[in-house]
Amino acid sequence: MLLGARLRRLRESAGIDRDAAGEAIRASGAKIRRLENGGSGFKRRDVEDLLTLYGVTDAADRAVLLELVEQANTPGWWHEYADLVPSWFEPFLGLEQSAQVIRTWELQFVPGLLQTPEYARAVIAHGHPGAPASEIERRVALRMRRQRILASPGAVKLWAVIDEGALLRRVGGQATMRRQLAHLAETAALPNVTVQVMPLTNAHNPSARRPITVLRSAADIVPDVVYCEQLGGGVYYDKPADTSRFWDVLNWLGVNAAPPRETPAILRRLMEDLEPVPAAPTTRSDGGGGATDR
Repeated sequence: MLLGARLRRLRESAGIDRDAAGEAIRASGAKIRRLENGGSGFKRRDVEDLLTLYGVTDAADRAVLLELVEQANTPGWWHEYADLVPSWFEPFLGLEQSAQVIRTWELQFVPGLLQTPEYARAVIAHGHPGAPASEIERRVALRMRRQRILASPGAVKLWAVIDEGALLRRVGGQATMRRQLAHLAETAALPNVTVQVMPLTNAHNPSARRPITVLRSAADIVPDVVYCEQLGGGVYYDKPADTSRFWDVLNWLGVNAAPPRETPAILRRLMEDLEPVPAAPTTRSDGGGGATDR
């Protein structure tokens, strides 16, 4: 998707139509459309020819895009979970793992990158009723594996704004929620993680009625991608005219949410408001949450 979007922008800047681009790689305009939409695999030779056609002669720029060819053709580590990951969500995993900056807004749940295993298990179990325990555990393992980008060398910079309602919702019960809030406070203290809470009493933005995630690659030559999850799947936006509108919403949320310095106090208050945790039951019950793969 990233490579296709960049090639489309280069073609349009060069004033070349899809049919002419297709002829340059011994194909058709329809194939160029599939390549630009991320719906077809790339051959290194084809991309080299297209870059030459589009006037990309800088060695560094060509190297970045040709490296994307290799990445696009190499299965990611999440390939072992292919039976669990819907086709519309797989691009998100690749974008997330290669991002330099991730900004996200969440209304219903704690973002997946900040969830504890117990909280994730409750959300996933509710979203996949009837799934065997082994499948639930694999889905939890996938979510936990994704979180490694927060602590890896060159860790991603994550900026999350979370609606207070998501933190009041007792997903998985009191004990699970208490541990989740404590984990959120601990993670928010990392130098590469910023967490803000949008109080229920603060202003409301009609444009922020659903979750938003913006992913920015480490390479300036690659466009930002916005991901919005809906009931029937995920929608991706990469055109600047579209992504700029989402950046405006996220910037508004960052200004109107409680400042990051207040996050620890807010989380402590929410933990104190939880009723005392009763003795652990003899049987486990996974409850709460909703259907989301994030």
